[in-house]
Amino acid sequence: MLEELKKRVYEANMLLPKYGLVTFTWGNVSEIDRESGLFAIKPSGVDYDKLTPEDMVIVDLNGNKVEGKYNPSSDTATHVELYKAFPEIGGIVHTHSSYATSWAQAGRGIPCYGTTHADYIYGEVPCLRCLTKEEIEEAYEENTGHLIVNEFKAMHKDPKAVPAVLCKNHGPFSWGKDAHEAVHNAVVLEEVAKMAYRAETINPRIQPAPQELQDKHYYRKHGANAYYGQNGGK
Repeated sequence: MLEELKKRVYEANMLLPKYGLVTFTWGNVSEIDRESGLFAIKPSGVDYDKLTPEDMVIVDLNGNKVEGKYNPSSDTATHVELYKAFPEIGGIVHTHSSYATSWAQAGRGIPCYGTTHADYIYGEVPCLRCLTKEEIEEAYEENTGHLIVNEFKAMHKDPKAVPAVLCKNHGPFSWGKDAHEAVHNAVVLEEVAKMAYRAETINPRIQPAPQELQDKHYYRKHGANAYYGQNGGK
């Protein structure tokens, strides 16, 4: 089981440079096996072109390394908190992809300006506040996870409907049912971030897409009566 998990997580991590989401080692992907409560994650600071499936690190939900020759990603504690709070997700991606990170650095959520966004993400991609000095000094990565979880609950956002978030002055996190879907959502996030930036450049007075159009596109793909694709919304 662990070997298969490491292989899937390795393959998902290798998709980040393929889709231009990472520079150097600025990114990580994990996937959890819910039955065992263990997840595999990229090792910290290892170049993508040097990674192998065996290099993936196995971690438990207390953040303890269970298996692996390397230290896990420095963002591991954030992944732990998201897995503990959101049982419906099975994979997590963190990158510093250029356009999504630009919105995060600007401290702005990404409005839903069109159907590309609405097909995958229901409403705005929120940009959360920056951590306080105390939160940063005390347990930075863990508190990043707590912030995401607490803000999603406060905003009544469903992590399945909004599979991405921006952490102010930091960058994006995205997730999905497994590592590959999480990467897929990270690619979508970067594209809609790029489109939104360009749309605002073309028309600074732009407004979000009409709610009925957003609803139509999201629910035809993800709703109870979804009809997009060959097997409903799947």
